[in-house]
Amino acid sequence: MVEVASRGLEALPTLGGVPLLGSFWDAVRDPLLLFERCTRQGGDGTLLRFGPYRYLVLHTPEGIHRVLVENARAYHKSPNYRGLKLVLGNGLITSEGEFWKRQRKLAQPAFHRERLALLAGAMVEDTAAMLEGWDAEGDGAFDLHAAMMKLTLRIVGHTLFSTDVQGDAEAVGRAFGVAIHRANDEATAIVHLPVWVPTPRNLRFRSAMAVLDGMVHRIIAERRAMAEAERPKDLLTMLMEARDDAGAGMSDGQLRDEVLSLVGAGHETTANALTWTFHVLGDHPEAAQRIAHEALDAFGERAPTMEDLPRLGYTRRVVEECMRLYPPVWALERIAVEDDVVCGVRVPKGTLVGVTPWCLHRDPRYWPDPERFDPERFTPEAVAARPRYAYLPFGAGPRVCIGNNFAMMEAQLLLAMIARRYHCERAPLHRVALDPSVTLRPRDGLPMVRRRRTPRAVAARWTAARA
Repeated sequence: MVEVASRGLEALPTLGGVPLLGSFWDAVRDPLLLFERCTRQGGDGTLLRFGPYRYLVLHTPEGIHRVLVENARAYHKSPNYRGLKLVLGNGLITSEGEFWKRQRKLAQPAFHRERLALLAGAMVEDTAAMLEGWDAEGDGAFDLHAAMMKLTLRIVGHTLFSTDVQGDAEAVGRAFGVAIHRANDEATAIVHLPVWVPTPRNLRFRSAMAVLDGMVHRIIAERRAMAEAERPKDLLTMLMEARDDAGAGMSDGQLRDEVLSLVGAGHETTANALTWTFHVLGDHPEAAQRIAHEALDAFGERAPTMEDLPRLGYTRRVVEECMRLYPPVWALERIAVEDDVVCGVRVPKGTLVGVTPWCLHRDPRYWPDPERFDPERFTPEAVAARPRYAYLPFGAGPRVCIGNNFAMMEAQLLLAMIARRYHCERAPLHRVALDPSVTLRPRDGLPMVRRRRTPRAVAARWTAARA
């Protein structure tokens, strides 16, 4: 039963927009600015209107806890996820209800701690191979975002599907970019044209999906052709061998949706998190130097392991702080499927609800001097003093990212290995633009200049900095 509330949605601060469309065009032009304007209203939330929909933007950890955790059953993914469904089908990211619970249960064992220890070796091996390539090419300018996209795709292939996708990396990276933007366009469109209509945008999308589907179906076909005893015990094999109560397994279509969902989540978001981390470190070379020194202290010149992670505390805090400033998943949306009360406000069935980590992570109520880079915000003492749901890099509640521990381990290991070997500087004259589509990307990549470090130089510079 829904408790009696003292106020309805209309009592909240409201940004009215224009007749009929409301704030639709504001969201299309600059969604980050629109939600920042909402946050400046203060209070528990702001009411927007998008056409026929009322849209509640939540501003407080208490409201977020209610929607994402405490009463999560009353909220499903919003209709705007239809764009992602075009790309990912009915996988873990987009599915709902009992089907989602079944798939989540099947996939969860692949991300248990003991499994992660085995995956760390593949992450380190692939990163070492990339660094050896950099050594052969020498110092100079490069696109760091493209490099991280290529590296994380290769790691996902090895760790989750025991497959080398290095040959696909460049084409798949481009295809994901096209697909993600098409998904975003679908979410914000007034008129929804079927993808079979031969517009230039749809033709680009269909070509991109042919690349993605071609890779995934090849991986599935190769695995099906293997004798059962020869199949590696990875996530793909687990999903292929899973059976429901009637004894039925997944079709190739269902496997396709799950594989592509996990490739997208493990490749796209982690690459963006690392990209933004290097972007921030470009303004804070002393932090990059400290990471390099910490890496040498933790594992010297050998390959790191999962056991080294506790000695990479500063590296982890840097990653967490950069995900605060540039959350790869910058917005989450739900739709109320039953009436509810959130922070004393009646939320009728059918209301869209938005949670924007981009704004939440910059709210001065929870983050003093929020634009300042400060990894010490993530010491255990600072975390304990802050509301639990003021920080949402991986979502929260039952739908929290299944690979959050995988992603943090990967980010720490990769950042430590790269910083130990290379110093990356901002490319001169390049101004980074934000691209807030489904994920938060740099619009035109991240040009940087890399310069090889030596262990002796790292130690000398660190000693000089501390003097």
